[in-house]
Amino acid sequence: MEFRIEGQTIHVNVPTWAVLEARVRERFAQRKGFALATINLDHLVKLRGDTAFRIAYAAQDFVVADGNPIVWMSKLAGRPVSLIPGSEAIEPLARIAAAQGVKVALFGASDPVLAAAKDYLEREIRDLDVVCTIAPAMGFDPKGELAEAMLGEIADSGARLCFVALGAPKQEVFAAHGRKVAPEVGFVSIGAGLDFFAGTQNRAPKWVRTFALEWLWRALSNPKRLGPRYAKCIAILPSETAKAAMIRLGDSRE
Repeated sequence: MEFRIEGQTIHVNVPTWAVLEARVRERFAQRKGFALATINLDHLVKLRGDTAFRIAYAAQDFVVADGNPIVWMSKLAGRPVSLIPGSEAIEPLARIAAAQGVKVALFGASDPVLAAAKDYLEREIRDLDVVCTIAPAMGFDPKGELAEAMLGEIADSGARLCFVALGAPKQEVFAAHGRKVAPEVGFVSIGAGLDFFAGTQNRAPKWVRTFALEWLWRALSNPKRLGPRYAKCIAILPSETAKAAMIRLGDSRE
């Protein structure tokens, strides 16, 4: 599946969980880093008006579908991909890291959230070693000198997998910068994923997710902050759906 935005093509190049896990295992074995982004409608909105965000996305090694609309459009385009939310990728990837002796870093959120997430992950995943936790201050520049120093700290800790919880677009920009500064580290952008472990944010109930209504549950839980965001997402659905249909039509003509 692909999205064409302001002359740039963004490919969802990891179609399934099995492919994601295989590629991450391979990178760990080869001591090669990576950057993983999870694309959704909110990202598509932000990508339209943010050049730095588009540049950061171009630097991502892996892109997965985080959101049912992306999955639905991929099926319409005839290029189906699986739903791989960033928050749900944390534990599977951490288990792979533990099995391969790869140390882990947690970056973003707040110190209490990182401490609680570290405790949870090390309790739930045998042999997992979270060796570095860093919570940058408000206003943190993901490409500034402080970011470079923090990336150096992550690399020096021995971590080769770093979960980045800054929210878009900061986390993707930080991960793209990290690919240059800490080339042996895998950076995974996860949004609010660590907050779920810490209990500072509540994930939608399973039945809500089953019916693909998590966006509505979140919007109703915080309408002032999330209402405008989801309105923008809904606004681009018709054009993005049309683009997906055109991809299928183009493939059929070939």
